Amino acid sequence: MKIYCVANSRIPTIKAYGLQTIKMCEAFAQSDPNDTNNYTNNANKIAVELIVPRRHRYPNTGEGSILEYYNIKTPFKIIELKSPDLININLGPFFNKILFWVQQFIFARSSKKYLVDKEGIVYSRDPFVLSLIDASRFKLFWEVHNFPNKINSRFYKKLLNKINGLIVISEGLKEDFKKHYKGPILVAPDGVDLGEFNCQENKIQLREKFFNFHYDCYRRKKIAVYTGHLYPWKGADILINVAENLKNINPNYLVWIIGGTEFDINNFGQKLKIHPNIVYAIRTKTNAKNEDYSIVMEGMFSHKKIDAVLKTADCAILTGNESETISVKYTSPLKMFEYMASGCPIVAQDLPSFREVLNGNNSVFAKAGDAEDLANKIAWVFDDKNKELVEKIAEQAKEDVKNYTWQKRAETIIKFLCSQS
Repeated sequence: MKIYCVANSRIPTIKAYGLQTIKMCEAFAQSDPNDTNNYTNNANKIAVELIVPRRHRYPNTGEGSILEYYNIKTPFKIIELKSPDLININLGPFFNKILFWVQQFIFARSSKKYLVDKEGIVYSRDPFVLSLIDASRFKLFWEVHNFPNKINSRFYKKLLNKINGLIVISEGLKEDFKKHYKGPILVAPDGVDLGEFNCQENKIQLREKFFNFHYDCYRRKKIAVYTGHLYPWKGADILINVAENLKNINPNYLVWIIGGTEFDINNFGQKLKIHPNIVYAIRTKTNAKNEDYSIVMEGMFSHKKIDAVLKTADCAILTGNESETISVKYTSPLKMFEYMASGCPIVAQDLPSFREVLNGNNSVFAKAGDAEDLANKIAWVFDDKNKELVEKIAEQAKEDVKNYTWQKRAETIIKFLCSQS
């Protein structure tokens, strides 16, 4: 079996889509199409090619190869097609949109040309690429992470008539697509690489490493960590009010935020300025001083540090935005599975998308959109009186996440691809 994974994305990247794409290619490469329960790190039983545009590297991704950056153990072929790097040219909203579609068109045409004398399966999150690929030579499968705004357009109607199957990351997406697509749909939530969670340093050592600017103070603090982007639909803004509530409960409670682009961090910082009761540090801007902070923002960390980050904290916060459909119904955040794998207790806002994986046995839920309730649930996790139950909840999450590895996901998807081929 030959799978061509086509991704019109800048890879490597510090963003989650790059990790998800690379990990799925590796998992496909590890599998045996005749025995999808048998995975090996020593043989490529499915031929996998990842096709991406050749573009300028994303900042802070080093100089090594793509496979080295993601620490891939089972290599696969990566084809980088020539493509103009137009996305970073800022000519204003109108011209930027034109440049975006020009780049999309050129990459899609390049992909079509590269695949013209090949056959097999084309697997992609890019609908524009799939729309140009010859369906007589390939089985076409579209993986979707958000519901298209213009699903009733001629473009999407033609695409849905052309593809052989749809892979979605949530039941909410399946529910909405079934109104427009009568073909086979597979729900495959995102996943995690359990092999990445083997940090040997203890919490004391990690606190000294990450909080060396004021170690004596932060050694005794209880820390709630949030990892990932600060986009509005992810609901991270609520952490400001959560920090205020936590400070009122106990001044030794800290919200630690890992992630966010420079633009989003600046916006978050502006919002913090109107909360005079919160003492905060943005460590991408200045060196933190010996102050008793309520919020510490770090900016982006290398994904290789995620296990150490989560082991440093006392709980992990999973937020969403109850007014955004993508957050309520469609998302399957990588951080959720990483939280589970780390053994760091999870406090999550109660949203249907999270409930597809989490439950009252493996996490603690807070009312969506309620900062006070979220702070109270975090404080409950921090309370030593609840230590035994909290540890039991975290252990259950570690057990449950074994069903959500990239290998398990690839196994499920391969069975689906074979059933439609």
